[in-house]
Amino acid sequence: QVQLVESGGGLVQAGRSLRLSCAASGSIFRIDVMAWYRQAPGKQRELVATITSSGNTYSADAVKGRFTISRDNANNTVYLQMNSLKPEDTAVYCCNATRIGTESYWGQGTQVTVSS
Repeated sequence: QVQLVESGGGLVQAGRSLRLSCAASGSIFRIDVMAWYRQAPGKQRELVATITSSGNTYSADAVKGRFTISRDNANNTVYLQMNSLKPEDTAVYCCNATRIGTESYWGQGTQVTVSS
């Protein structure tokens, strides 16, 4: 089992920054990929960014150049640095931990609201 707790969301003006954190506990050694997803009201959940156990990263086109995913292995924490936020970034952001082909875990989510 893996437990994930997100933090760092809030209300921010367009153009500002936020950093989300996802603290992981439990059987972390089983995890291959950590990811951030988001879901806006009335829309499907979408992948934002991923980072593998070896440190390889991926960012969706919608956030490329503005958002950066990183990890602190010593503290079992994954971050999402979000710069130049736009109103369309407003969503609930959820952390995911996956062992490819077997297990997938989700956090409870953190709300990010960007005002224009």
